[in-house]
Amino acid sequence: MKILQINASARSNGANSTRVADAITARLQAARPDAVVETLDLAREPHPVLDEPALGALFTPAAQRSAGQAARVAIDDARIAQLQSADAIVIGVPMYNFGVPVQLKAWIDAVARAGVTFRYTATGPEGLVKGKKVYVALARGGVYRDSPTDSQVPYLKTMLGFLGMTDVEYVYAEGLAMGEESVQRAFADAQAQIDALPVPGVAVGEPALAA
Repeated sequence: MKILQINASARSNGANSTRVADAITARLQAARPDAVVETLDLAREPHPVLDEPALGALFTPAAQRSAGQAARVAIDDARIAQLQSADAIVIGVPMYNFGVPVQLKAWIDAVARAGVTFRYTATGPEGLVKGKKVYVALARGGVYRDSPTDSQVPYLKTMLGFLGMTDVEYVYAEGLAMGEESVQRAFADAQAQIDALPVPGVAVGEPALAA
């Protein structure tokens, strides 16, 4: 099994969302010692935003692209191939001003490509990134789960589902700016959620696979 962990925090070190994502990946590795992990740190490797030159490159036929346009599209191609090759995806998502980080939005814009990761049909859009297990590690300073102020989860459910990724688990670490007791409680609660997560290829109640 190949696990792709995407750390979407603007911080390379000390991010709470990365801490939760790391714990999820550790849980998957414990249950699947055969797993190979690839990490994409969007703080260290930020993806270029979708701007006018990028749109121009994407909408220019491949045979007619300049060297610069071909290089720009190749950056997105690499991220799409990375996503497609993974069996499980772990995404660490902090809350910034009630939304997802710009780093994650740039990655989503890169991997959402008509005819490659989704397509339009006579009955509507169809996601083409299928058969993936996705885990989203959410870290918030306040408590927003299942409230009108949580715009992250509805957006991610819509976007991931649009691309065909509908088997998604959400792990919450909330109240991280509400005092030390709240922090300890948040991470303990997140770990309990992680311990109960289903793992691809391992039946519920089944022991971890042998190495």
